[in-house]
Amino acid sequence: MLDTGYWIQDTGYLMLNEYGDIRFTAESTLGKLARWLRILGFDTVCQAGVSGERFINSTGENRILLTRTKKVQGRGKGRKLVFIKSNDPLEQVREVLQALGVGAADTRPFSRCTRCNILTRPVDKDTVRSRVPDYVWETNLTFQICSRCRRIYWPGSHIQRSYDIIKQFFETGNV
Repeated sequence: MLDTGYWIQDTGYLMLNEYGDIRFTAESTLGKLARWLRILGFDTVCQAGVSGERFINSTGENRILLTRTKKVQGRGKGRKLVFIKSNDPLEQVREVLQALGVGAADTRPFSRCTRCNILTRPVDKDTVRSRVPDYVWETNLTFQICSRCRRIYWPGSHIQRSYDIIKQFFETGNV
């Protein structure tokens, strides 16, 4: 078990997909944490309405389980599981990153749809003109799109605010 001050059930290896990416499944009560992990670029499924044994058994795919449910804590045999203590979503992100020893180099910020968890892809500016506000279209050169929900993303002022928060996750003493 890692000695990070956070409870983690460790199977001795990180759950990675075929590309070497860390993957998570979060309980439905951790929706904001799941969104922030997606912002960081992590494949994060949020299991709505699934708890306890169903939560543990519902997630194959070599995913790390994120839970706040104490009865799940000892039941995930053979599964990597992080028990989340904090109520604050940003502190929850810090808990996960610290428990797993994840660094800034392990992230790909703004590469996933925050709704669908799908990797976004670049899209030609002209194809999104009718789907974004005029000011946004005029002031941005690049756009991304989610292949599933068709949501459009662009590097607006919110991106800088998010990067400032992300930077705090990895400053010495925070993680």
